Amino acid sequence: MNIIEPNSCHLDTAKDLLLTHHGLDEPILLRTLSEIFSNRVDYADLYFQTTRSETWSLEEGIVKSGSFSIDQGVGVRAIVGQHTAFAYYDDLSPQALLQAAQATRSISRVGGGEACVRSTGALHSIASHNVYRSIDPLNSLDANSKVAMLERIEKMARAKDPRVTQVMASLSGEYDVVLVVRSDGALAADVRPLVRVSVTVITEQNHRREIGMSGGGGRYGYAHFTEEVLTSYVDNAVHTALANLEALPAPAGTMTVVLGPGWPGILLHEAIGHGLEGDFNRKGSSAFAGRIGERVAANGVTVVDNGALENRRGSLNIDDEGNATQCTTLIEDGILTGYMQDTLNARLMKMKVTGNARRESYAALPMPRMTNTYMLNGNKDPVEIIASVKHGLYAVNFGGGQVDITNGKFVFSASEAYMIENGKISYPVKGATLVGNGPEVLKYVSLIGNDMSLDMGVGICGKEGQSVPVGVGQPTLRIDRMTVGGTI
Repeated sequence: MNIIEPNSCHLDTAKDLLLTHHGLDEPILLRTLSEIFSNRVDYADLYFQTTRSETWSLEEGIVKSGSFSIDQGVGVRAIVGQHTAFAYYDDLSPQALLQAAQATRSISRVGGGEACVRSTGALHSIASHNVYRSIDPLNSLDANSKVAMLERIEKMARAKDPRVTQVMASLSGEYDVVLVVRSDGALAADVRPLVRVSVTVITEQNHRREIGMSGGGGRYGYAHFTEEVLTSYVDNAVHTALANLEALPAPAGTMTVVLGPGWPGILLHEAIGHGLEGDFNRKGSSAFAGRIGERVAANGVTVVDNGALENRRGSLNIDDEGNATQCTTLIEDGILTGYMQDTLNARLMKMKVTGNARRESYAALPMPRMTNTYMLNGNKDPVEIIASVKHGLYAVNFGGGQVDITNGKFVFSASEAYMIENGKISYPVKGATLVGNGPEVLKYVSLIGNDMSLDMGVGICGKEGQSVPVGVGQPTLRIDRMTVGGTI
């Protein structure tokens, strides 16, 4: 992880695209902040953004659809106490910026607040991480090559097995440039590339049809998707679909469950991660509220959120308030040590900002969100963990799920799972559902593998109607007691 100087290419690019091109400069930004602070507020920020995105989709051997979009605008926010005023425009002109600032002044009526910026002040750039290159992925490959990549995926999948009857694939890319101007005078920017390939395979045998999905991506260009990488996506999708063709109905009951490494960390993300976000804990609605310093998991369980991993889908050089991202330890050796915080909730809870403020776009308010959330390695060989189970379930991949953060209860469906019998993986099962309570299930973790891996770069997290890219991960885990909902 590298720290780059304030005058980096991120800031130069953002100023050019979001300020200079629209007739904006530093005096106008300062006047806008002064307009907000003409009444009494605690904090204010301006969030400029321009985004170009595309998606290409293949079905039945043909690239049937393609889309391209451009969106840009500015969000203006003012805070007094726990009250927020927010306005946004899809126009980056000086007039629109001033109108947005004037619209937020109504928040001053609730009282309190103190001016931090005056028109005679000056903005200062702040350093940030450099965990991915500031490239434009949309221009990293021509249109014909993008189509050819999808067609190659389709041919590869069909060549794997004659039981493959349908192949669907998509390629998406995004070039996102943001600039944050804060009332403390800080100026920060980020250039965020993001790409993803998705593969869906349908297999058929004896009038039975099953599905397998795979894919991946991150913050880089399309050149990442080499023949080797695409082959791994196709292999995973076909393997899952074929395994499900042979799957038997999953048994139901309370049993030992082994979670595979990587993507099964989505259970950790949903059942634990959301409950450790600052806003839920400030409001007392999380099952973890007020429990810092308490044991919430078994010995050896350490969970972190790290937004500064290189090239990862959930990583950011700065969060959406201009703070550098960081690695925040949430649970250490089973003890709850902290929450993920943005500026508002950190101030109200008298805690440190952790660089977890995220928003879907300039038209949305930031809130504390996860970035890359994962459990650290243990010291057990995964083979040893499987061998320790006489009868149980081995969950390799997950589909949908849901959680109630007020009590931590979750329900997750396994898209690929196997029974373990006498220490060996036996037959695949279908219809397995994991049911439990997040704060409780971590107490039943008895063995932690040494094979921690992150997901392949497909995660999307939703919260209060906003979706952002995230990463998850974990090593192989043995959970001694979990309820499995099955079909028999």
